[in-house]
Amino acid sequence: MAVNKNGIVVMGAVFVDIKGFPDDVYIPDGRNAGKVEYIHGGVSRNVVEDIANMELRPTFLSIVDESALGDAVVRKLNNHKVNTEYIQSAPNGMGTWLAVFDNNGDLAGSISQRPDLMPLLDVLAKKGDEIFANADSIIIEVDVDKEIVKKVVELCEKHQKKLYGVVSNMSIAVERRDFLQKFDCFICNQLEAGMFFADDFSETAPKELAEILAKKLQLAKIPSMVVTMGGAGSVYADMKGKKGFCPAKKVQVKDTTGAGDAFCAGVSSGLTYGKTLAESVEIGTRLAASVITSSENVCPRFLPGELGIEA
Repeated sequence: MAVNKNGIVVMGAVFVDIKGFPDDVYIPDGRNAGKVEYIHGGVSRNVVEDIANMELRPTFLSIVDESALGDAVVRKLNNHKVNTEYIQSAPNGMGTWLAVFDNNGDLAGSISQRPDLMPLLDVLAKKGDEIFANADSIIIEVDVDKEIVKKVVELCEKHQKKLYGVVSNMSIAVERRDFLQKFDCFICNQLEAGMFFADDFSETAPKELAEILAKKLQLAKIPSMVVTMGGAGSVYADMKGKKGFCPAKKVQVKDTTGAGDAFCAGVSSGLTYGKTLAESVEIGTRLAASVITSSENVCPRFLPGELGIEA
C-alpha cells in the first residue's frame, strides 16, 4: 500500500509528565522518598512517537510552548522522523501531568493541567485540506474542543479518511458521543468505557464485556471500539456484532505510563494499513507490553514487518 506524504496524522496536546516513584512501599498519606522524572508526554504526543518508532513516518498537529522545552519537544519528534511542520508555538501551549506511582509501578494518583488547543482550528481552516488529502488516516483525542472534533470529522468525510479516537479525559469525551458515530474505531480503557456507557464494568470478565460491548455499539451506532483491561488483556467489538478478546502479554511491569497510548498506536496503525480489528488489537497488545517493561512512556523501535504491517 502506498503511503501518503503525511502518513498517519495525529492531533492533540503535548504535556510535560512529572512522574514520582517511591524507593520503598508507597504510603498514600505519608512522605515517600524516591525519584522524580520529567518526561515529554501527552496522549497524542506519545501516540505519534510510538507510530514513528514503527518507522511509519507520521505527522503531528499540535501546539508547544514558546520556550526551550517546547523546542526540545519538536526536536525530539524530528529525531524520531515525525513530520512536525504543522506544529504551532504559543505561550503556555503545553499541558502538565503530575503523577505518582506505587512500588508496583501502578498509578496511585494524578492531576493534569490542560492547554488551550483552539489555535489548531485556525490551522485546520487554512491547511486542513492539504493535511488530510495527504494523510493515510487520522487519530485525534476525542476530548479536545468540540469545534476541533467537528472540523476533523468534516475533513475526514470530505477526503474519505479513516478516523480513530483516543481519550485522555473521558468526562469530556462523553460530551462527544454524537461525533463517535463518524469514527471508524474508538479506543479506551475499562474504567473509561464504564463512564462512557454510564455503567460499571470493574468486575466484568473479558468475555462478558465483549458481549456487552457488541450490543451497546449496535444501539449507539458506533462502528467499532476496543477496551483495554490492564493485565486481563483487551476486548473489541463492532456494530455488526463481531467481537473478541486478546490476552495481555506476560511481562515484568516497571511503569504502566504510556501503555494505553502505545496500544492505540498499534491498533490504529494496523487498521490503517489493512489489518483486521483482531489483528490490530494483537499489534497494540505487543506494543503496550514493550512499554511497561521500562520507565519510558513510548515503545522501542520496531520495523513494520516485525508487527505484520506492510506500509
